[in-house]
Amino acid sequence: MQPNDVVKAQLLDERDLGRMLDRMAQQIVEHAQPDTSPTDTMALIGMQSRGVHLARRLRARIEQMEGVTLPLGILDATMYRDDFRLRLKQPQIRETRIPFDLTERQVFLVDDVLYTGRTVRAALDALMDIGRPAAVHFVAIVDRGLRELPIRADIVGRQVPTLPGEEVRVRLTECDDRDGVWLVTNPEAGGRP
Repeated sequence: MQPNDVVKAQLLDERDLGRMLDRMAQQIVEHAQPDTSPTDTMALIGMQSRGVHLARRLRARIEQMEGVTLPLGILDATMYRDDFRLRLKQPQIRETRIPFDLTERQVFLVDDVLYTGRTVRAALDALMDIGRPAAVHFVAIVDRGLRELPIRADIVGRQVPTLPGEEVRVRLTECDDRDGVWLVTNPEAGGRP
C-alpha cells in the first residue's frame, strides 16, 4: 500500500486470490484456440511488475494441470506509453525478456489491474515491435472500469467498478508483505496511479 492509502475494503485475501488464479488458469487453457492442443502454441507474458509474478503463478498452475512446459516472457511497456513523458520525470525502465519467437503463438498478456487501457495499448505496441503473434489475449486479475480506450480483458478474475479517486491495490508476496487485493482512496495521489 501507499503511505497515505485509506482502505475502503479488502476485496480478496490470500486464499481468495489463490482460488481465483486456479480458476483463471483453467480459463486460459479453455480460451486457447481449439484447433490444436491448447498448450502447443501458448505463451504467457507478464507485464512489469506484478503481472510478471502473476504470470509465473498462472504458468505453474497450467503446467501442473496440463503436464506441459510453457514459455514465459516479461514485458515492460513504459517507453511505449503515450503519457510517460507527461507523468514521470524519470521513468523507471524495467526488464523486457521474451526468449521465444512470438510468431504463430497465442500470447496471454497478464497484468494485475485493468484501468484506462493505456498500459495494455502500450504493451500491444511493444509486442508488435518484437514479433507477430497469432493472437493476443489479455488477462487481468481485476478490471476496475473507467476505461479511456476501447480495450477489454479476455479473462478477468474480478470486476470491481470504481469511482474516480478510488484505486485497486494488488499485493503479492513476491514483492510485497502479503497476498491480497484492496480498494483504497489516496487523498494525495491527485489523479491516476
